[in-house]
Amino acid sequence: MTILAIDQGTTSTRAILYTADGAVLGQAQRELPQIFPQPGWVEHDPEEIWQATVSVSRDAIAAGGREPTDVAAIGITNQRETTIVWDRSTGQPIHNAIVWQDRRTAEACTALRADGLEPAVQSKTGLLLDPYFSATKIAWILDHVDSARSQAEAGELAFGTVDCFLLWRLTGGKVHATDATNAARTSLFDIRTQDWDDELLSAFKVPRALMPAVFDNTADFGVTEADLLGAAVPIAGVAGDQQAATVGQACFEPGMVKATYGTGCFALINTGNQPVQSTNKLLTTIAYRLGGQTTYALEGSIFIAGAAVQWLRDGAGIVEHAADTEALARAANPDSAVYLVPAFTGLGAPYWDPEARGAIFGLTRDTGREELARATLESVCYQTRDLFEAMGGDGAAAPAALRVDGGMIGNDWAMQFLADILDLPVERPTQAETTALGAAMLAGIQAGLMGGPSDLAQRWQRDSRFDPAMEAPERTRRYDGWRDAVRRTRSDVR
Repeated sequence: MTILAIDQGTTSTRAILYTADGAVLGQAQRELPQIFPQPGWVEHDPEEIWQATVSVSRDAIAAGGREPTDVAAIGITNQRETTIVWDRSTGQPIHNAIVWQDRRTAEACTALRADGLEPAVQSKTGLLLDPYFSATKIAWILDHVDSARSQAEAGELAFGTVDCFLLWRLTGGKVHATDATNAARTSLFDIRTQDWDDELLSAFKVPRALMPAVFDNTADFGVTEADLLGAAVPIAGVAGDQQAATVGQACFEPGMVKATYGTGCFALINTGNQPVQSTNKLLTTIAYRLGGQTTYALEGSIFIAGAAVQWLRDGAGIVEHAADTEALARAANPDSAVYLVPAFTGLGAPYWDPEARGAIFGLTRDTGREELARATLESVCYQTRDLFEAMGGDGAAAPAALRVDGGMIGNDWAMQFLADILDLPVERPTQAETTALGAAMLAGIQAGLMGGPSDLAQRWQRDSRFDPAMEAPERTRRYDGWRDAVRRTRSDVR
């Protein structure tokens, strides 16, 4: 039997067919068009997401040389916080999906902060009051689509993150549910009581009637309509992308940490069965919930990581292919002090400055595409160091190594610089796409094809290890230069 993982991300929709042992049989992927209605606004077409999901799922099964009846279970992982509201009777979205990167509700967050709401948000949800999360996005849709608020209050509309929307569509509207990790990213879910919070729902003006049921990461999420994939297949695992990657990286012990380098970068450190309240603007979140038992994490969120390389390619036209950055970085002047701060949609952790904007510092007459490519890669590593500094400040134990995954980790130069600037070994697994693997593992547990965390930990395999080689004075000098560059991009400095 096989397991199908659906990985619906910010820039693409992917499906991977796995054996019960976690080996890849076949896969398919489709790029997801980005919609930018105004500066700082980012949207997706939910119908495009849906059509791509069905298409790549069929293609992955075919590429694996298997029949739909061979698929024992489906696992879903998704871009988190991205918000969709749809009509329960028709299943049609009433507005484009508002993407997690979108900043249109920054003023609403400022007003709620002035009203004193942030302490309640942080204590109950572990999150900060920021446009990043779903609550203000939901309210914006209800306030800007005709009759939406009255329909929501009458129970005629449904809200969901992308996983929830896909569950609804895959099951023919029979299941309106999400998992604890996605629920934890809405600013409406109390991570201690494990339920939607009435005080927060009221403060954000989100009717409870909109909200889905919340399940463990391994659960009976329903069965697909048979005509979609060619057979009715159980959906057995769901997790937000960063939590799925945490499972795929087998970070099951407190102190283990992973960082995923995709559109953004997200580092999660396992903190065990008790939530740790951050004093350094990290997020307290749910790592996973299995068998009704919740494991927590501290998370640092970087909005722009791989997207900076994408900008270098598509926006600036400096490279033709993302992979070109490695050779360019190696050819750059090692004494260059160019810093790119990719605050294209503000700064995430530990700054949380939605008004900051990107900038390049240290340009000289001999600065060329090599130095700009190197500065782009370095920016991702410096931002990761920012997160690790904050984790240490919150009392997290120093990890033995950083496990990495995502599209950027194939760049050996970047991984070595990451190890150097962190002064920490960086471990690259044999399977770089651990987000989809984590979703498959969760489905495999529920379907009885895989064991629990201890079994999954034994399956994890390392491909490469990058040990720090940079001298301490150089590490300090480079990081100090980065912090000065960030300071000059901050909205309170301009």
